[in-house]
Amino acid sequence: MRAACAILIALAAAAAGCNKTDQKGVPMSKESLIRANKGLVTIDKERIEAFAERHQWEMSTTETGLWYQIYEHGTGDSARNGLIASLKYTVSLLDGTLCYSSDSTGEKTFLIGQGGVESGLEEGILLMRCGDKARFIMPPHLAHGLPGDNDKIPPRSTIVYQVELLNLTNH
Repeated sequence: MRAACAILIALAAAAAGCNKTDQKGVPMSKESLIRANKGLVTIDKERIEAFAERHQWEMSTTETGLWYQIYEHGTGDSARNGLIASLKYTVSLLDGTLCYSSDSTGEKTFLIGQGGVESGLEEGILLMRCGDKARFIMPPHLAHGLPGDNDKIPPRSTIVYQVELLNLTNH
């Protein structure tokens, strides 16, 4: 937590010095922001690794940083852009706090490839077939980013999705 606070302070200091440039004319704050962002990504990765290890989940990662595990395989069609996905789900924080669940809000339905859901969810669904059950761990940049969702997901939160892909239909 201290490291995250130090990085956020560095971000604020970098933003305050936006008018300064280095020898190449590049704003110094850009370098500071890049370093701070890399530090935050490293912290997120370490937290996710520890979480997955504690739960003994054998997870894979994508190039964007999505952690996923398809732990039950269905026999249906593969998800693809342009289809409407319907799924049962739960969303929780790394500390186990339940944020949302289809048990209370109903199934989630969305058009794949059109946004409107977390980019990590869309990316994860594209790895699935109808009937699959999976878990996704989304670092903040694939979930709700710096602001959170202004409701149950705090700013800069890593979230865990448990998903069952129920149905895929044409648009």
